[in-house]
Amino acid sequence: MGDLFVWLALPALGAAIATWWARRYALRGNLMDQPGERRSHAVATPRGGGIAIVLVVFAAGVYLAWQSASLGALWIGFLPGLLIVAGIGWWDDHRPLSPWLRLAVQAIAAAMLAVGVAWQSGHWLPAVIVFGSAMVLVNVWNFMDGINGLATSQAAIAAVAYAGLLAGEWRWLALALLAGCLGFLPFNFPSARIFLGDVGSGALGYALAGLAAAALIALPPVSAPLLLLPLCAFLVDAGFTLMGRMLRGERWWTPHVGHLYQQAARRYGHTAVTTVYMAFGGVSLLLSYALSGSVTSAPVLAFIMLYALGGALWFSLRRGWRD
Repeated sequence: MGDLFVWLALPALGAAIATWWARRYALRGNLMDQPGERRSHAVATPRGGGIAIVLVVFAAGVYLAWQSASLGALWIGFLPGLLIVAGIGWWDDHRPLSPWLRLAVQAIAAAMLAVGVAWQSGHWLPAVIVFGSAMVLVNVWNFMDGINGLATSQAAIAAVAYAGLLAGEWRWLALALLAGCLGFLPFNFPSARIFLGDVGSGALGYALAGLAAAALIALPPVSAPLLLLPLCAFLVDAGFTLMGRMLRGERWWTPHVGHLYQQAARRYGHTAVTTVYMAFGGVSLLLSYALSGSVTSAPVLAFIMLYALGGALWFSLRRGWRD
């Protein structure tokens, strides 16, 4: 317990200090997100605070890889990929870039992670799954980072879930991600003194993809659906929202306020919506822990039921608010 406390406390403190520094840097450099009709905040707010979480996770990853008896190929793909995703996000926070350039750079990082999985597992199918997962999660976390505390709290819940499913160095990396999120959250929730920025939101998605990749290699196939449980709220909201925008012929990659969480925040406020999403994430966390040792089809059934519930809630709330 002592080692666990130190491992959580030191990265959390480091993330808090780095977030404070990032806020001062953003204020001096006028890196501000301005209010607008396509944004969910009403006051100009500094951005780029997610660099603190990136620094904590990367430092922990380097330390764990160095301490490892044998440096796995997954580490070799994950650590540079994390820097690449964070780097393009940091650049975009300073000077807006083409979404297609960001997507191309993210694809390079996802490919690095996928190559590490293929090399370490000896199979190409997990690598294909991981490439797609990394691309999806990087962008989903960016799309869903629109109100106070939401993206960071959901990443923290997923980190706790993955820590329970993983072992060895990757479990400690999941806990470092949790600590980084906890160090940043007081600056972003319930009121926001700084936002994650693209540097933070994309890196959170990539870090979760890396943890999921490690679990995909280590877990039996019957347990693989557990990896999707803590991601349910974000994947359902982002998935249905973006699908609807595509079907309507809208420019789905541009900023908007069409997500369910954004509509809810306009009605009930940021704090209430983030808390509800946290409660839903807590249910998924309990399910993942309860079924972590299952050798039956229970994880598949839990996945189907949770996503069916999430989808039903999404459609019913959207329909009710339109009416």
